[in-house]
Amino acid sequence: MKMNNKEFALNDIVEMKKQHPCGTNAWKIIRMGADIRIKCEGCGHSIMMPRNEFAKKMKKVIEKAI
Repeated sequence: MKMNNKEFALNDIVEMKKQHPCGTNAWKIIRMGADIRIKCEGCGHSIMMPRNEFAKKMKKVIEKAI
């Protein structure tokens, strides 16, 4: 999926603009649709947010899914 010149796909590890309280900045995309669910790679906490909000808050893709 490409949005605002940012490409991301299911199971990609992405870096968000703000750090999670547990201390990590890496999140795994675990669900894609109208909303996107991401899971913290540090503590395992998952959140769901609208796709356009996710595109604004995402900084870059750290690791592409195989």
